[in-house]
Amino acid sequence: MSYSQRLYPWAVVRLLPKMQRVVVGRFRNRSDAEGHMQALKRLMPDGKFIIVFDIGQEIEEGSEENRE
Repeated sequence: MSYSQRLYPWAVVRLLPKMQRVVVGRFRNRSDAEGHMQALKRLMPDGKFIIVFDIGQEIEEGSEENRE
């Protein structure tokens, strides 16, 4: 995850069929993300959207073993 993406941890995600998803927008705070999601729901009432907090860290396999 790039530095600019870490500045905007809140993301609005559109849920698509077959477990697919698309990040519609990234925001600095949750209230901005909620406002954007409300506008999207008015424009696309059949669309499914969620808000997520993306910390941008991937979990590595075996990370617990490295700590011991």
